[in-house]
Amino acid sequence: MKSMTGYGRGECTAKGTRITVELNSVNRKQAEVSLGVPTELESIESDLRDLILATVSRGRVSGRVALQRSGVDRASGVTINEAQAKAYRSELTKLAKSLKIPDNLSLDSLLRLPGVMETSEPTLDAKAFRAPVKRALAQAIEGLLAMREKEGGNLARDLTKRLCKLRRIVKRVARRAPDVLKHHRERLIERLKNANVDVPGMDDERLLKEVVYYTDRTDITEELTRLNSHFVQLEECLSDNVPVGRKLDFLAQEMFREINTIGSKANDANISSEVVTLKTELEKIREQVQNIE
Repeated sequence: MKSMTGYGRGECTAKGTRITVELNSVNRKQAEVSLGVPTELESIESDLRDLILATVSRGRVSGRVALQRSGVDRASGVTINEAQAKAYRSELTKLAKSLKIPDNLSLDSLLRLPGVMETSEPTLDAKAFRAPVKRALAQAIEGLLAMREKEGGNLARDLTKRLCKLRRIVKRVARRAPDVLKHHRERLIERLKNANVDVPGMDDERLLKEVVYYTDRTDITEELTRLNSHFVQLEECLSDNVPVGRKLDFLAQEMFREINTIGSKANDANISSEVVTLKTELEKIREQVQNIE
């Protein structure tokens, strides 16, 4: 079981350029990737995104690819636009004569004029860097998955403790359930006595019908059975290596439904109190499940 949160970093060097890839992921119902790459690598961005999506089924992954060139490779090319420089020189000479001012334009000043001297960064061949970038990405993905798995282990231990608590409470409810019927029968007889009505025998048909009706209306055996079945499935998910977040979310919803039904059917103060505790613990489980892939 894996968490949806994690961080990974990868790095390698190729052709005098250091390539760094960083990934971090947070909770999200679906798998999403947001990747920032230098302009030179935009042609392989789709491939990089596919590699990430192949390993992540849920969560939003944000990534960044950075290139740092060495001093030699980072050197810029310089181009002098001689025609532009001559045009400037000609026009400025005419202006100096027209204004009757010294024509003292220096080379330094001329080179600073727009369009005379242009610099350009050396181009980078994306195809040549495809393999190195993927190696760095693979390292980052490995680190990301390792952290997600470690966080998933912590979540599994927490959920195991909460599951044990739920099972203990449900056992108490199951032990209490038979007494509810007994207390209802006693209350029914007590009401008849208080109303000055002849109390029928325990084998009286009318009393038996009332007891059967109440038993059907308040029987929580099916809910307890389904709840224990959900517990088994949840426990199996905790040791599973495949993504189980969606299944756990579904199980949590089903458990909440069964617990809610138990609370409405039981009509018993002790069971109602246990139901409140069950809902509290289950809500904590539902919160944790939102972090699981």
